[in-house]
Amino acid sequence: MNKYAVLFLMLCALTSCDYLEVQEKEKTTSEIVAIVNTEKLFREDLKSVLPNNISEQDSIVLVRGYINDWAIKQLLLKKAETNSSLEDVEEINSLVKDYKESLLINSYKERLIKQQLDTIIDDNEIELFYSENKENFKLNEELLKIKYLHFDNNIINKKEITTLFKSDSIEDVEALEKQQLSFKFYQFNDTIWTQLDKVLLKLPFSKENLLKKTKFVQKQDSLGLYLVAIKDVLVRNDIAPLSYIKPTIKQMILHKRKIELIRDIEKILVKDATKNNNFKVY
Repeated sequence: MNKYAVLFLMLCALTSCDYLEVQEKEKTTSEIVAIVNTEKLFREDLKSVLPNNISEQDSIVLVRGYINDWAIKQLLLKKAETNSSLEDVEEINSLVKDYKESLLINSYKERLIKQQLDTIIDDNEIELFYSENKENFKLNEELLKIKYLHFDNNIINKKEITTLFKSDSIEDVEALEKQQLSFKFYQFNDTIWTQLDKVLLKLPFSKENLLKKTKFVQKQDSLGLYLVAIKDVLVRNDIAPLSYIKPTIKQMILHKRKIELIRDIEKILVKDATKNNNFKVY
């Protein structure tokens, strides 16, 4: 091959490389939608902004708004970096470092807790915890064991319903429940504790009247007839009953177990690090 042929091939190769480089640049440039100083926003970055099934006009408005917000952010960031003192930057870097470390550590702890925490709590443990901490379970609200019933004025069998409501027999309660579609609202289970504030939203009785035990009381207004029976009452600063506070106690026991588990893990980490000469105090 003569020297002219070699030169020609080299020129073609160089031209081909230049062409590919220009093509790559054009491809990259075409994907850029905005530039602020040296920061670039690419078309790819906008994909997460646009929801599905959006009109072209709405997408244009959304994209323009996003680009404008991005540009303002970059400009403010540049100004902040330029006008911040070295102390400010170092303090921010330190805060970022602390925050990152806290996130990593907490994430690791949560994984360990999920893997190792015993979440089974039996009734004996709950009762023991309750008896040992009763003074910490004083109520900051009023509770009632109550049953009530509200129905329209135009209901036909008022007397029958009232008689059934006054009764304590299970059969009569079941008979009432069969007619529940005729009632506006009701609660027949008076073995559970109910917050007074919730009851007041349903019944047109005063707070004072509802804080008195009564076998039966009724009230009528333009909306209908209200029947009420109050079996028991607890006021503020009374000790909360176990049945009411039980879910809270479970959470407290679990929280205590979490703290103890983390402490045990930390002790093991320190012990192992010391044993392997990875932790030394001078």
